[in-house]
Amino acid sequence: MSCSARLARFRVLLVEDEATLAKLLKEAIGDYFAEFTIAHDGIEGLEAYRKLKPDIVITDITMPKMDGLQLAAAIRSEDPTTPVIILSAYSDKQKLLGAIDAGVVKYFIKPFDPEELLEYLCELAERIKKESRIKLIEPFEYDLQSEQLFKKGVLVHLSKRESRFIAQLLHSPNYYLSNEAIKTALWPNEEVSDDRLRTFIKRVRQKSDRRLIENISGQGYLLATS
Repeated sequence: MSCSARLARFRVLLVEDEATLAKLLKEAIGDYFAEFTIAHDGIEGLEAYRKLKPDIVITDITMPKMDGLQLAAAIRSEDPTTPVIILSAYSDKQKLLGAIDAGVVKYFIKPFDPEELLEYLCELAERIKKESRIKLIEPFEYDLQSEQLFKKGVLVHLSKRESRFIAQLLHSPNYYLSNEAIKTALWPNEEVSDDRLRTFIKRVRQKSDRRLIENISGQGYLLATS
């Protein structure tokens, strides 16, 4: 798969207070991604991260309100899997050590070539893709990045709601959701009967495997994993 094809599904958040550099980067590499959002300081960046849940965060270190290392640490505390890339004019050892402590995956010293950043993003996208596969019961895997279910590497054709149901289970404690939690997550503005929910679950099982979705009698459903 080409670099552009790998990047096309990813959402990037750039946190950079230098407007000229932010604009330059968006013009140079922004079109490669599904979304490329710019925030102008650490506080704005953290708010954008919480709202957008980007796949990759790129941030400057020296910014008003909250610096890039503080932002990286805050993101890491909420989701350790989100890769954070640092851009900075600093090259001293103390800053490098701070970036490592904050869970930063890469450190680019200004000035840098946007093509060099893009090349690294291609490598990172491939790594994220491999790490996004969650093993369920054999022979199923679920790809968190694309939100798709696979059986022996072959795509299982689910509707968006059916696929979102599996994603909701994967993101819930112990892979379990109550009947009411499922209804709220999948039909937020509708009154859904128990019969409709059971019919929905039956359809997911028919498309995949009855063993994949376990019923906790009268309470909810559990996703079976390896």
